[in-house]
Amino acid sequence: MTDIDLRAIEAERDRIRAAYLKAGARSSARGLHHTALLCADVERTVKFYQDVLGFPLTEMVGNRDYEGSTHFFFDIGNGNLLAFFDFPGLDLGPYAEVLGGLHHMAISVEPGRWDELKESLTANGVEFQEESGTSIYFRDPDGARIELISDPLGEMYGLKVL
Repeated sequence: MTDIDLRAIEAERDRIRAAYLKAGARSSARGLHHTALLCADVERTVKFYQDVLGFPLTEMVGNRDYEGSTHFFFDIGNGNLLAFFDFPGLDLGPYAEVLGGLHHMAISVEPGRWDELKESLTANGVEFQEESGTSIYFRDPDGARIELISDPLGEMYGLKVL
């Protein structure tokens, strides 16, 4: 790793914050309709997200953009969906964190449910890392990093972000 000028980075962060932060401004969006990830195996993905994490499968349809591909959806609460595509016949390669790609997806869950999901991950042999007593990080069957966070929507580790 190269030397990083942390003071310069913080100064740049402060400059951008001062120029662009719009606390209390109203968004033009209604919310996140769905986030779409890729998977190698539809059934394995359904079993993981529905059976291990408790996100109900709500629909499965053919992908209009790729013949033979399935587009399917899970309810992750508050009218938000997590969607997947499979692309049979394409060699997509393993999951990779790249610029423009997914680093992780944080899904808010109630604190009591968070404890239950931690037990479910353990019971199903899913390795995870717990952070700050409110976040669990793990990888889905295709390697995507998922976070379950028990903080309320709009908050993170006691900081109001919305």
